[in-house]
Amino acid sequence: MSNSLISISELPIELTPDEAVEETYREDLDWIEEKLRLGLSVLVECDKQLTLYLYRAVRNRLRRGTPPQRCVLISGHSALENSGPGMNPSLMQGILSELRQQVYSGEQGQILVLPHLDVLTTTTKSGLNVETREAIAMVFENPNLVMLGFKDPLFEIPAVMANVFTAKREIIGIPRDALPRLIVQREARKFAVEQFNPFALYKYVSGLNAVRFRQIMNHFTDRVDFDEMNPGTADDIYREIRQMTISSDMELPSVDIEKDIGGYKKVKTQLEEEVLSLLRYKQGLTSREEIQRIEEIVPKGMIFLGPPGTGKTFFAKAMATALNATVSIVSGPELKSKWVGESEENLRRVFARARRSAPSIIVFDEIDSFATARGTYTGSGVEHSMVNQLLTEMDGFRKEEMVFVVGTTNFSESLDPALLRPGRFELLIEIPYPGSSDRRAIGALYKKKFNLDMSDEMLDYLVDKTGGYVDDRRGIRFSGDHIYAVFRALKRELIRKGGEAEIDKEMINRAISTKRKKKVSFSDQERRTIAIHEAGHAICAHYLPHASTIEKITIATDDTDVLGYVLRSVRENKYVTTQNELLDDICVLLGGRVAESIAIGDISVGAYDDLQKATLLARSMIEELGMGQTLGLRVISGREGLGRTALRENVSDTTEAAVDQEVRDMLEEQRVRAEALMHEKRQQFDLLVETLLTEGTIEKDRVVEILGEPVIAASKKKKNEETANEREDD
Repeated sequence: MSNSLISISELPIELTPDEAVEETYREDLDWIEEKLRLGLSVLVECDKQLTLYLYRAVRNRLRRGTPPQRCVLISGHSALENSGPGMNPSLMQGILSELRQQVYSGEQGQILVLPHLDVLTTTTKSGLNVETREAIAMVFENPNLVMLGFKDPLFEIPAVMANVFTAKREIIGIPRDALPRLIVQREARKFAVEQFNPFALYKYVSGLNAVRFRQIMNHFTDRVDFDEMNPGTADDIYREIRQMTISSDMELPSVDIEKDIGGYKKVKTQLEEEVLSLLRYKQGLTSREEIQRIEEIVPKGMIFLGPPGTGKTFFAKAMATALNATVSIVSGPELKSKWVGESEENLRRVFARARRSAPSIIVFDEIDSFATARGTYTGSGVEHSMVNQLLTEMDGFRKEEMVFVVGTTNFSESLDPALLRPGRFELLIEIPYPGSSDRRAIGALYKKKFNLDMSDEMLDYLVDKTGGYVDDRRGIRFSGDHIYAVFRALKRELIRKGGEAEIDKEMINRAISTKRKKKVSFSDQERRTIAIHEAGHAICAHYLPHASTIEKITIATDDTDVLGYVLRSVRENKYVTTQNELLDDICVLLGGRVAESIAIGDISVGAYDDLQKATLLARSMIEELGMGQTLGLRVISGREGLGRTALRENVSDTTEAAVDQEVRDMLEEQRVRAEALMHEKRQQFDLLVETLLTEGTIEKDRVVEILGEPVIAASKKKKNEETANEREDD
């Protein structure tokens, strides 16, 4: 078993930059020399800082070889020095002049070295610049040219120029096995007395080039040597190295996964078990083989799936904090460009910066905006190229590189399947809307953050009030962001009141119901119509056996978009919905329209949205779920979920007519059911309407006081009592 601890006495005493390059990239240099001797042009992608060092290393090898070969450096300086009096050419013009001279000289057996190929041939958004066009034309004039070109990962060169080079080599970062050869004895003594573990340092420097690494290490030459009685000196150096290896456009976050994120125990446990604990375990290892085995199993790509506002990006930052990693948050739509090749180049630059600042996490926010399944989009086609480029970049990581890729999305089903295979985005972590315990933890966190004097009773009330929907029409529930907004509103109100007011239910209700729109007032007739409509929904929701219970009824929205609403609790069974529950939902949706018809003798346009939802739900049950009466077990259209646009299969006119008839029958059946219930509960209905007109908003307890215990709660209570009696009999 190979041990990672190295005796300091075995390390080099001195090391020049050229020696460091030779020690680090020996295999790469051997490969480049071999290809050049075979007469193949080679394109090397590396940091700009490395270019001249790599050139010198290759030149020396070719000179010493048999037969020796000559390198001609095309740098532009010779042309500038030999320019005539009064002439003041640019460096690019000098490079073109030297290149022109060598291309047309006809001399064989020499290798043209282009250290500034990327600068010379950088494209513009509108196409190729003049220098690029001239350079491309020249290199194609002489097919026998053998060239060694250099390109920085952050630069783009046109494909036509890249295709001139038969062989391509990427030299990024420092291979782990090379690191012990890059540290001299006096530097190692800053971290240990006799034996030094270089791989404790590796995670911070894996993305640096050898020359940059030597510059950073030389910075600590004058520091005091490691003292076992004062180990903090080594920790200080590690922290300083971390700061020196961060790119200016990267963020080093400070988000504690326990202290700064409330609730979400399941998500935290999954991150801990799948990633963080493995990496902490790796840090304590000294066996090189064991370290490599751990690196094989740590997921480097993960998808954070969940609705907006649930903290997907915040979790990525917390993960980065735990790893002492940098974060680069990239917006998917911002990566896309109308210019050919620029979207892919944007991706390359993102990964290049992340590798240089490792350990790092790249967060692709809204990854579904460009990484949708290939062949399913109708855009310009740039998404196809971006998916391919993303796959290429992820497959190009060395296993020892501490670079993680996180994609956030609301629709994981739309992602390209190739992204989700093992070795890429293999870990899927769901971050849903917060449950009651999560909301309580989030509330406690913000209560402390804003220094609010809030009793536990009021905190429980806020948790209860945020258990439903923010927007019932769009299915948006309270997220962590919404709860944050509530606490900010509470803090603002306390400041306005001089900080002496006590937080009560009324303040919490105002904070939850804060609107940005200008309030409107309704006529008495309009308020009565709204009250009748909402009371109709409420009667059905309260008395139907499979409908979820009511949390709040209100006609006091003062909003033209939402005249009133009935807020219902989320069902206990969130993932399994039955046919009876869906039918009750349709009946509840039609309850408002039926109530208007019975109580007013007319129907308002306020029932439009309800009817649209009910129709779509009925059609989904028949076409997708096989819940119709005549069509039977057959799927006619497929959706990713109820209510989304479907791709219909080709069906006959007869089948189409049968579907329409089934939809009409199902809606009519539930309308009749709602009508019968409304007549049966007419006394309670009238009382509810008058109470709404008087009070504006009715909470759950008041609803029970007016209408009695809901059917679903009474049924559950009876079932529990029967179960208890059976146990007593046993």
